Amino acid sequence: MEKVQGEMEIERWERSEELSDAEKKVIQETWSRVYMNCEDVGVSILIRFFVKFPSAKQYFSQFKHMEDPLEMERTPQLRKHARRVMGAVNTVVENINDSEKVSSVLALVGKAHALKHKVEPVYFKFFTGVMLEVIAEEYANDFTPEVQRAWTKVKSLIYTHVTAAYKEVGWVQYPNSTIS
Repeated sequence: MEKVQGEMEIERWERSEELSDAEKKVIQETWSRVYMNCEDVGVSILIRFFVKFPSAKQYFSQFKHMEDPLEMERTPQLRKHARRVMGAVNTVVENINDSEKVSSVLALVGKAHALKHKVEPVYFKFFTGVMLEVIAEEYANDFTPEVQRAWTKVKSLIYTHVTAAYKEVGWVQYPNSTIS
């Protein structure tokens, strides 16, 4: 990926790019279709995330030792977390025109994951990438190049705001976090 010079080198997609009004509308339109099946899509996203990044399961005592995706899929805890994750994304999308609200919601998510759950911030980069993969596959007819570009900006927005919250609370491993 292209690097951008600054006080620290930051991958280009980690910077939050401004969404145009047309892109905001596209995000809300595509999300409305996704959110109609929020729990199932959320479960698909989490299962794919844990299959691709099994080290992420370490943060979930209920299923960290499960290897079988079907077994994970059936756990009430995973379904509950899927609803919570999709609800947070829904709040971001619903408030996409209110940057202060979006920032506030993502700051809460970031602080909770940094302070309470002790989740390495890089997992948000991995998670948002998986989220776009799953949505693009399950809603392929809706995921035009224009929609993909808009969602890539949302992915960056989420990661940028969440990691800013990590910095704000003094996350000591950030930015040189390692994955076990």
